[in-house]
Amino acid sequence: MTVPYLQPVSWLFVGGVDESELKAVPSCGTDVAIQDLEDFTPPNLRVKARRFCADLMNTWRTAGIKAAVRINPLHTDGLNDLDAALAAQPDYILLPKVSDPGEVLELVNAITSRESGSAIGDGSVQVVPNIETARGVMQTYDIAMSSERIAACLVAAEDLANDLGAERGRDGIELAYARQRFLLECRAADVLAIDCPYTWTDIEGLEADIRFARRLGYMAKSTVTSSHVEPLNRLMRPSPEQIISARKIVAAFETAQQQGDGRVLVDGSLIELPIYLNARRLLDRQ
Repeated sequence: MTVPYLQPVSWLFVGGVDESELKAVPSCGTDVAIQDLEDFTPPNLRVKARRFCADLMNTWRTAGIKAAVRINPLHTDGLNDLDAALAAQPDYILLPKVSDPGEVLELVNAITSRESGSAIGDGSVQVVPNIETARGVMQTYDIAMSSERIAACLVAAEDLANDLGAERGRDGIELAYARQRFLLECRAADVLAIDCPYTWTDIEGLEADIRFARRLGYMAKSTVTSSHVEPLNRLMRPSPEQIISARKIVAAFETAQQQGDGRVLVDGSLIELPIYLNARRLLDRQ
């Protein structure tokens, strides 16, 4: 599977019974909305949250938003969550704290067995493993390659920092290597890498974190609050200046190719094939 460049950019986690955030979803501009039945829903409220699934998925799809549910690990409440989620026919199921390909295969088998003979379209539900431990980061490639249902992988922030014993800071230095390693493994597996959320409220820090993610090569990022969706969409997508520059590179390189030259000088930079391909990819992300 080749990673598409017109993929969802913003992935918003919403508490399963957080009514104010749930109501804000259709108007916030997110590409994907995730009803989180795990960390953001207390265990005593999960039965209530599951009853919301069907209406939420329908509301989000009507608003043009991809609908998703993050279930609990299968050895806890996960199978109950999965039954409620699949009945609502989400686009994605997110599985938390994945450290081994076998955990993904267990989920895939559970989905497949429930699809058989049901109203759910066979193979229509995609899976997004959440990588939240050092062991998971080290096995991201194998996890990403474990099933054709995997649409993307998502790297966490707080749980991963806790597993590492790292001291959290707004600049995110403590997670920089893990984010780079995760992206590298996802790209090697040819699946979309979703960056971790920025878990502070200041917009300046958020924008710096988004720019860092974009510079690394991320094309998608998660968030835990609807107020972060607009800056995320704006900064993760190419700016008008970047689009103009990319168009200039593409046009100059293609002209040079037609004239039998394999490279061309544009604004003092020598443009060769890899730079040209990056410019084409950027234009595909408009």
